[in-house]
Amino acid sequence: MARPTFGDIARKAGVGTATVERVLNGRGGVRPETMEKVVLAARALGYARILPEAHRGLMRIEVLMVRPETTFYRRLSRAFERIAATLDPLIVVHRSFAPEMNPREVADRILSAEMRRAGLILAVPDHPVVRAAVEQVAGQGLPIVHVVTRASDRVGEFVGIDNQAAGRTAGLFLSRMAPRRGSVLAICHPIYGVHRDRIRGLSDYMQAHPSGLTLDLIGFGEDREDLSADILYRALQRMPDLAGLYNAGGANAALIDVLRRHPRGRELFFVGHELTDYTRAALSDGIMDVVLDQAPEAQARRALDLILRRAGLTQIEPDQSPIRFVTVTAESL
Repeated sequence: MARPTFGDIARKAGVGTATVERVLNGRGGVRPETMEKVVLAARALGYARILPEAHRGLMRIEVLMVRPETTFYRRLSRAFERIAATLDPLIVVHRSFAPEMNPREVADRILSAEMRRAGLILAVPDHPVVRAAVEQVAGQGLPIVHVVTRASDRVGEFVGIDNQAAGRTAGLFLSRMAPRRGSVLAICHPIYGVHRDRIRGLSDYMQAHPSGLTLDLIGFGEDREDLSADILYRALQRMPDLAGLYNAGGANAALIDVLRRHPRGRELFFVGHELTDYTRAALSDGIMDVVLDQAPEAQARRALDLILRRAGLTQIEPDQSPIRFVTVTAESL
């Protein structure tokens, strides 16, 4: 295939050939947004010439997440960091965190014009203020990808597991493998639609497949260790028939600690999410029975692939199917 000419690049970028010449020869005098169009057009057409140093880091992808103290989001952030290191120097992946329970600040970060962005990857809660901000920047033409959970159902592409399937899978394991019959406690964070989907999947499975287990209590632990631990401890004290526990979100470490210390802790069949050092240890010693890991590394890869495709830097259309979650037990560690 013939090497693209300045004319080819100019037509794709919607500029004149003189502008293309100035950009690719590093002569300056071109607005940043026009420079970006030219460089992206050149890349999309397979223009192999090494770009001038001034164009390094020209394309910025912002990744906005919450809760950097959690193992899951640390894994997600590190995955973006590792993948970014393999990309063309033209591309910079900027990772930052916003406070989960401050939707106004999350929205302000989404709306920020401080940094010109070629794409925005979001792993933030759904809230009316956040949703409005996402839809505003999407309306301005900014490619949006939601990771883990959706901040808007109307705009942007979603990368994540099938959360209702994860809940149904938890229901299957509880119904088939819990050593005794009785009540099940489910804990979630109500501000996340994915947690609601998981609880819905659990409930649907248990209703469709009666097994002597009943979903009798849903606790809103908000992914807080103190609150989640208190919910579990009170349930153990007040529900003598408690036989199963499903944690749809975070704070596994606190739940594991309660089960280790409580006399009835090992009686519960415990299904939770995310493979970490402490869930791995809990699986090994029988405190936890099943972990459903949602593979944040695969989600980061897919999200960046989608942004790069929308920006015209690759012609390969990424897979649109849900990310497969991984089922882990003590026997598969």
